[in-house]
Amino acid sequence: MIRAPALRIPHPLALLAVAFAALSLGGCGVNNIPTYEQSAKAAWSEVLSQYKRRSDLIPNLVETVKGFADQERKVLTDVTEARAKAVSVQVPADILTNPDAMKKFQDAQNTLGGALRQLLAVVERYPDIKSGQNFLALQSQIEGTENRIAIARRDYIQAVRQYNTEITTFPGRLWKTVLYPSAQEMATFDIPAEEQKTPKVDFGTSK
Repeated sequence: MIRAPALRIPHPLALLAVAFAALSLGGCGVNNIPTYEQSAKAAWSEVLSQYKRRSDLIPNLVETVKGFADQERKVLTDVTEARAKAVSVQVPADILTNPDAMKKFQDAQNTLGGALRQLLAVVERYPDIKSGQNFLALQSQIEGTENRIAIARRDYIQAVRQYNTEITTFPGRLWKTVLYPSAQEMATFDIPAEEQKTPKVDFGTSK
């Protein structure tokens, strides 16, 4: 009597491989982690670019407002020193996964931003300075840069939130364990409530 061929039971690992391939092809987010990571890194590069742009504008601004009275020259010193400190802060390669380095960087930038706002407030007392052509040109550049900084920081925070959520929730957590074990949560920073609105630098020229 001829026996029917015995059915072969698939090996568990083979089943796992098939299931894994099916899930991958099914678009279940296997590529989300590297995609979100690159988006966050691109957003961070934009943050750095806008901070650098602001820093580059400050020497020209300080030169333009040198007509301050002696008792108010401290604001020039504060801005110059804050800029020097911000520029001197080293940005390590691992800053995006190093909360301490991120905080140090942001503290320096926040100090510079505060000193710059104080300087611009003092300019209000000097009509001749704030109506000069050089200052008016810087007015437009500074306002645009502050707007871009706010937008860049917002975009970075959102990108990091998306990435961190992906690697700590299912199924992203599974993909991290299996395919991206080196993925780490990225550091972000808090923006005070008053800074969450798009900043408007008022030089007393608006009606």
